[in-house]
Amino acid sequence: MPETPRSLGYRMPAEWEKHDATWVSWPKDPATFPAAILPKVEAAYVKMVEALAGGEEVRVLVDDGKAEARVSGMLRRAERVAFHRIKTVDVWTRDYLATCVRGRDVALVKWEFNAWGNKYEDLLPDDGAGRAVAEASGLRVFNPGVVLEGGSIDSDGEGTILTTEQCLLNPNRNPRLGRAGLDRVLADNLGAEKVVWLKSGIEGDDTDGHVDDIARFVAPGTVAVASEGDAGDPNREALEADARLLEAGRDAKGRPLKVVRIPMPPRADGPDGRLPASHLNFYIGNRGVLVPTFGGESDRAALRSVGEAFPTREVVGIDCRALVYGLGTIHCVTQQVPAAHR
Repeated sequence: MPETPRSLGYRMPAEWEKHDATWVSWPKDPATFPAAILPKVEAAYVKMVEALAGGEEVRVLVDDGKAEARVSGMLRRAERVAFHRIKTVDVWTRDYLATCVRGRDVALVKWEFNAWGNKYEDLLPDDGAGRAVAEASGLRVFNPGVVLEGGSIDSDGEGTILTTEQCLLNPNRNPRLGRAGLDRVLADNLGAEKVVWLKSGIEGDDTDGHVDDIARFVAPGTVAVASEGDAGDPNREALEADARLLEAGRDAKGRPLKVVRIPMPPRADGPDGRLPASHLNFYIGNRGVLVPTFGGESDRAALRSVGEAFPTREVVGIDCRALVYGLGTIHCVTQQVPAAHR
């Protein structure tokens, strides 16, 4: 039998477990962020990097020395920021970088990235960028040969994985793998003992229902879930169905799941329709939790709920009205590297 991460004692940690670093890729793709909007996106990046650098190293992917000099000049706090000159097309590091697993050390699971079901041919080279980052890390790399993005999964660090049928069972990913096959993939590569399958994601999400917009573990046995208060909103029914599944669910240790509802922000639209704005796309750093805000009444409630879930961490609101124009926000553009030991 071939060695797998699970057979060697590796598992996917929870995001709140201690990090050594966070990866980001500096934005520059004009197809994602046109010139008129890019400065606001970069301002959000500056705030994210500076907030994270207070508690861990931030590893910034840039194309070359010229880009490094420019970005370095934008940061007021440059300590604990490390630049890596590896060319990327776009910013979605959550999905094309490897997923970290931990045992006696840290290893990487490098999934295949096919630009969310071959939707964007110009972004396919970021699969190679993810491989280059993995190879440069010096860590052991596992290659399962399965299409999967980091935004489609969430871990409690104790054997439970959240995902959605809309994404992982989509025939544009792995048409030969059914639910049972994907359960095995998640068990072998992430140490999953229980997979909680939600149904679908939110409108405007071109990833086919990534879970990091709708439901996130905030503690063992506790899941934050997006909640739409407008009965006429198309997201209402799908989010309620996902919440009911969670309320009836149990984790890998048999505990009933506690569900914390976080309101959805006001509808946001771009030139091609609805944008996937969600407060659930937060990122848990060592010292703080970065929460997307959108300038509406829901911001305050979201920040309060996240703060209650993480009382020992600073909650930092990041204005993501420009960033979501690219169809993702904070969690989508970050990828954590856990510390080798807790």
